[in-house]
Amino acid sequence: MDHQNTSTTLRTSTKKPTAEDELEEMQLDSFVSDGKKTREFYTEDEKTQTLNKRDYGNFALLVVLYLLQGIPIGLCFGSIPFLLKAKLSYSQIAIFSLSSWPYSLKLIWSPIVDAVYSPRLGKRKSWIVPIQILTGILFYFLGNNIDAMMSQDEIPIYALTYSFLTTIFFCATQDIAVDGWALTLLSKESLSYASTAQTIGLNCGYFLSFTVFLSFNSSEFSNKYLRTVPQEEGVLGLGHYMRFWSFMYILVTAYLVLFKKENETKDEEAELGISGVYKTIYKICKLPHMRSYVGVLLVSKIGFICHEAVTSLKLLEKGFSREDLALSVLLDFPLQIFFGYYAAKWSNGKRPLKPWLYAFYGRLACSALGMLVVAGYPQNEPVGVFYFGIIMLSTVLSSFMSTVQFVSISAFMTSIADPLIGGTYMTLLNTFSNFGGTWPKFFVLEAVDYFTINTCSVPNQTGEYVPCTPECESCTLVRDGYYIVGTVCVVAGLVMLLGYIKPIVKRLERYPKQMWRLNSDNK
Repeated sequence: MDHQNTSTTLRTSTKKPTAEDELEEMQLDSFVSDGKKTREFYTEDEKTQTLNKRDYGNFALLVVLYLLQGIPIGLCFGSIPFLLKAKLSYSQIAIFSLSSWPYSLKLIWSPIVDAVYSPRLGKRKSWIVPIQILTGILFYFLGNNIDAMMSQDEIPIYALTYSFLTTIFFCATQDIAVDGWALTLLSKESLSYASTAQTIGLNCGYFLSFTVFLSFNSSEFSNKYLRTVPQEEGVLGLGHYMRFWSFMYILVTAYLVLFKKENETKDEEAELGISGVYKTIYKICKLPHMRSYVGVLLVSKIGFICHEAVTSLKLLEKGFSREDLALSVLLDFPLQIFFGYYAAKWSNGKRPLKPWLYAFYGRLACSALGMLVVAGYPQNEPVGVFYFGIIMLSTVLSSFMSTVQFVSISAFMTSIADPLIGGTYMTLLNTFSNFGGTWPKFFVLEAVDYFTINTCSVPNQTGEYVPCTPECESCTLVRDGYYIVGTVCVVAGLVMLLGYIKPIVKRLERYPKQMWRLNSDNK
């Protein structure tokens, strides 16, 4: 097999198609014309996969590895913006949000991770082990300095951004290796549960770094439930939390080195070399149906990005305590695990993306509901049980739809990935999926500030009400850009769903797995 000259094994007409859709239909028709081959692939797709008992240990290991990825993600995406909101504008938080970009750009260096390794240590462990050691060291260093940085009147936003950008870079690099390892760590009949392990692990890590940490970091929560003598600080500081996880990274790494052996598998990607992997990525992206799929991934999260990036911060801005918000996530967490397990089952079969499409409508509805929840926040009175119940309902519904979409799309990616270049293929798909939710976030946060108008409550010497500045003792909100940006996102998302995303997804689901894979000409 010549891996340097790969091409898709698709019989196409010599006539140049008039449009990309026609090319895809011609490819599908030519593939379906071979009735025996089509029946074989569809029979394989329709089989319901279950988690084999011999995979329980490896499944648990995957959960732990993904959990370690979720720890810095929960801090970067959740807790840190919450802690900074009192001192920073949405535009400044937008700058910090750039620290999450390495997770969405890991495709740039993923060929190096897939092609360079030590045979003695193992292809995936060659990266997981040193990356977790570096993450542990960085966490320990940040743990010794983060509290001082966060307590300053002028937050060093760029130093904070660079620090967490490095952390997320390590996390993204580990994700490349873990995603590839999942394809060989689990047996074939358990492969779809790799996405379930990812969902459980990342959600647990995010939950610990967001909900649990914010609760124990809160003086109100600590004084009410954990102390007999009130104090001004919570029982768990950010520095202590990060130092604890620095030791956990080292502990798990020691287990991998001493007790977990990586099984040798046929290494197609290593034979390709780094340049060959980049060429393979290019050939995968040239597949007409892959270009359609990537287009969907890049725009599919625009409709609900404002809700997920801004709504919780708006509730805090209006006076909702972060402890109550963390409590709503705490109550929601067990449901996410439950939904994640069954979403994996729903995503098996002939139409793995059917749950994803249904959940798309749900996430758009939850985004609209989020704006109503913020608009209905009780003024000058405590939050009652009814309003808290509405927030809880909104949180549960939103996370349910998000979990269904995440597991469904992950299961679909796992099923179509070519196992011969599994790490590269999975990283390619995950990169575009992650970037679809990353690139709009910065612009949404900037737009909320841009369309928001605040004026000083006290007029100046000429009697005019000027825009709010740091010197103003109090400000009056004239126009909230959150509602403008949120409405535009929901409407744009619905239009794209009906006119662009849904037709493409339904067409892509018709393709047998073989059409997503690269094979050599002489195979």
